[in-house]
Amino acid sequence: MTPETHRPIRKICVVGGGTAGWTAAALMAEHFKGSLGQIELVESDDIGTIGVGESTVPPFLQLLARLGVDEQEFIRETRASFKLGIEFSDWKAIGESYFHPFGTIGAPVDLSDFYQLWLKARANGYAGALQDFSPAAVMARNGRFTLPFKAANTPVAGASYALHVDAKRVARFLRTFAEARGVTRTEGIVADVALRPDGFVDRLTLKDGRVVEADFFIDCSGFRSLLIGKALDVGFRDWSHWLLCDRAIAVQTENVGPPSPFTLAQAQDFGWRWRIPLQHRTGNGHVFCSKYLSDDEATATLMSRIEGEPVVSPMPVAFRTGMREQLWRHNVLALGLAGGFIEPLESTAIHLIYRGMDFFFRLLPDRDCNKALAAEYNRRMTADYEEIRDFVILHYCTTRRDDTAFWRECRDMELPPRLQQKIDLFRTNGALAEGVDELFRAASWHSVMEGMGVRPRGYHPLVDRIPFDGVCAQLDHAAELLKRVVSDLPTHEQFIARHCAARSSEMAA
Repeated sequence: MTPETHRPIRKICVVGGGTAGWTAAALMAEHFKGSLGQIELVESDDIGTIGVGESTVPPFLQLLARLGVDEQEFIRETRASFKLGIEFSDWKAIGESYFHPFGTIGAPVDLSDFYQLWLKARANGYAGALQDFSPAAVMARNGRFTLPFKAANTPVAGASYALHVDAKRVARFLRTFAEARGVTRTEGIVADVALRPDGFVDRLTLKDGRVVEADFFIDCSGFRSLLIGKALDVGFRDWSHWLLCDRAIAVQTENVGPPSPFTLAQAQDFGWRWRIPLQHRTGNGHVFCSKYLSDDEATATLMSRIEGEPVVSPMPVAFRTGMREQLWRHNVLALGLAGGFIEPLESTAIHLIYRGMDFFFRLLPDRDCNKALAAEYNRRMTADYEEIRDFVILHYCTTRRDDTAFWRECRDMELPPRLQQKIDLFRTNGALAEGVDELFRAASWHSVMEGMGVRPRGYHPLVDRIPFDGVCAQLDHAAELLKRVVSDLPTHEQFIARHCAARSSEMAA
């Protein structure tokens, strides 16, 4: 390619703020370090953001590291708490619960995954639970916390963690970060999107008549999907026949007792509710299917189950589960709600924003936006969305509940072929069909399968090469050692107070 045919991007415009917009702006500011001519973000204070997603997955910490953000300071500023996983209550059956932990479960033995050894032990009468060997699960169960990398060579080193965050404070933090590095914020509402003859976006006209031009646009306009949906008319893949919930009621309450280091996801008659504890308050929500429940009924159910006094009025949120047929078309890339949405059961929204920007940087185009780059981007991101979709469906389709029409419909649905194949394979001997660079690895699938009562008919034959005499006693010893080590750790509340508590003046604000 000659210099004459290479036309580097001179300006990128982000349409919309919130977590998606300011994450994109902050990452670009740090990634380009001034090499790009201009980054402009257009948003309006008159258009509210959803701002209720308050839970993350471990790769969120990679986002902070990539930005060079001090994790302790971020936790203080956003009043975050730590998250070791998710407790699922009443999903398999009413009165039963299980835990999806972050990090490892046990350690490989010889050539076999620990899970396979545990399966053989269970087949021989061993009674110990799988999560007794997960450091994150044991810490969560006991309300304890430490940074796993600070506990190298101990049984808790294999744990991982994420954060519970205040979404609006995260957006504010990232805005300050981005503007300090040269991102320009324009206050305004987009009234018109003008296209070039080749279908590319040429310019935006704001409500007050101002014009915004750029070489490339990132659509972070939320469910309105102003660019990728309305202007470019990219179709939508609707997954609501697999994920039935289409509405949520969110409310925040005062804390009652110390914050727990995990998210609670408790199944309800026609959906589920979340509880996410932060340093200064608790986020609560009820995700439900409007086919079976009205907003008023869902709100009443949520308010009857919350702990602590509400600090805001309950807020309804309508959504449609699915994704755009293309997340990148021409010179427009869609992030966040503009590109797709998977209900927040596994807290993946911010992760998909970060992944979207990561792949964008890997495939960075020039002004001509070669179609091959967009095609590869769409392939990779579609794989990510479908992987997460299937993992979330797993929580529903394996239920044994039949007490409401909602749960019977979940139990009896026809599954996506890839998920059905994965379940069928797992039922043979615990084998997993894993892709490349997926978010949810073996420990996650093992935890949910086991928690929902999906167990293989046998174990992998290679486990038989391991001498089995004394294995059950060794497992008991390992579980007891982990329990003892965890009992000596600070409580979650103590750890936050010692290392990253929000300043008292901020907590009162």
